[in-house]
Formats: sequence, C-alpha cells, structure tokens
Amino acid sequence: MLWTLLAVGIGYVWPRCLLIFKDYTELLFALTMFGIGAVLNFGDFAPVFKRPQIVLLGTLAQFAIMPLLGFIIAKSLNLPSELAIGMILVGSVPGAMASNVISYLAKADVAYSISLTTSSTFLSPVLTPLFTYIFGRTFIEIKFWDMFFSIIKMVIVPLILGLWVKHIFKEKIAKISNVFPAISALFIAFICGLVTALNKDYLAHITVLIFFAVFLHNLFGLILGYMAGKLYGFDSIRSRTLSFEVGMQNAGLGAVLSLKYFSHPAAIPNALFATWCIITASILAEIWGRRTK
Repeated sequence: MLWTLLAVGIGYVWPRCLLIFKDYTELLFALTMFGIGAVLNFGDFAPVFKRPQIVLLGTLAQFAIMPLLGFIIAKSLNLPSELAIGMILVGSVPGAMASNVISYLAKADVAYSISLTTSSTFLSPVLTPLFTYIFGRTFIEIKFWDMFFSIIKMVIVPLILGLWVKHIFKEKIAKISNVFPAISALFIAFICGLVTALNKDYLAHITVLIFFAVFLHNLFGLILGYMAGKLYGFDSIRSRTLSFEVGMQNAGLGAVLSLKYFSHPAAIPNALFATWCIITASILAEIWGRRTK
C-alpha cells in the first residue's frame, strides 16, 4: 500500500519519472502474475476440486455483484463514459491475490480465499471481457476477443509459467520466495503511479466524484459479499472470506486493460480501487481478527 501511495504521489508531482514505463504496462503486469505463480503450489488448487460447489457459489457472487454494481454506480452518478467503462472494468476483473493475505489477517478461511482467487483468475479471460461487454457496450465499443487474448497473455501464461518454475526449482525458489510478492506489489505500484501521471490534468476536475464512486463500489462489494455468504448458509468465518473476495479486485489488470483498449481516464477508477480496497480491507481484517481472537 505504501509503495502504491508513493508511486501515485510521484506520478502526480513528477509525472515524467513514470511516463517512461507507459509502453511496458503489459510486461510489468505479466511479471506480477509470474511472481504470484512462483509462490503458489499445485496443492493450492486442491480445494477447488474437493469443494467445487462452494467455490462455484463464491465465484458466482463475485461476478454477479461487482460488474453490476459498477454499472449501477456509473449510471447513478452520471459518470462520463470513459470513467463509467473504468468502473465496469473494476467490477469485471478477478479477485485480488492480496485478499489471501487479508483473509489470513482476519482469521478467515485462507484456503477458501485462495480457491476463489484462483478460480476467478483462470475464468477471467472469458468472464472479464464478457461482463465488460454486457455492461459497457452502452458506453463504448468493447473488443471481446482482443481482451480475451490479452488476459491469456498477461495473466494465465505468466501464472502457469510461475507455477512451473516453482515446481521445477522448488528448493531454490523457496529460498527467495519472499521476494516475489514484494516485486509484484512494486510493479502494481508502478502501474498505479503511471495512471496518475497520464491523467494529472484530468484528475483535478473529477477527483471527488471518482473517489466517491470507488468508495461506494468497494463498500457495497464488501457488504454484499458478506451477505451473499450468509445467504448461502456459510458461517461467519467463510462469509468474511467471501466479503474480501468480492470487495477486493485485481484492479491492476483493469488499469492495464483500460490503457490498452479504452483511454487514460478509464484507468483512473482501477488505480484508485487498487489502493483503496487494500486500506479498507486491512482495517476490516484488523477488526475481525480482534473479534475472533
């Protein structure tokens, strides 16, 4: 979170420092996913096959709630089309990998968190462009297949490659495994900072409005995620997990897709969400963690 805030500050005050990375956003995000794959194990996928029904329910909640929520907020606040598509994209990307750490801090169901994040990530090549198309086509033309292949290239291939490297060089990778999450966080920070640098002048006109939209999207995502868990008959621990999975999105991916297929302003909601959801989830994890203790 601190790296992201620092990068955003640099992007606003000294935008030229980060604009040199504008042609490398896809590479940076691919390296992020490779780093995530390098700290996972094939055993992390076991719960998906052992409890497919609850993984399916959780994934259904995420992709039913967040894209629709982004669309409703964009329409209700009468956001410009470039910001509206950004909000919809925030809701259509898979869950954030950081939710696994947050679930651990909240003493929630970490195995379930990993299962949901993994499931939504591997389904994202289809579901992310699909829901972006369903809710975003009223604002702008959506290139479904272009987005599909971009997500395969930026997310799925690097993630599998990271898993393969971890499997082949297990002992060697284990010695430096702590480095990969830090590198991934740093690359996401760069992307958020770059989005700020590209939109420095534009931000001055829409800051309050888009902050409010992101605040609502995250808040209702957390609330409705928890309520969905209760509706499914989950206990409080698993409902907390679903709350984080729904309320925390891989907005770094949304920012990269926005820059590639839409516009610089479309990436703003994603950059803000990537930072804000970590703050709110950390606070909520602290509260829930204390109550469990």
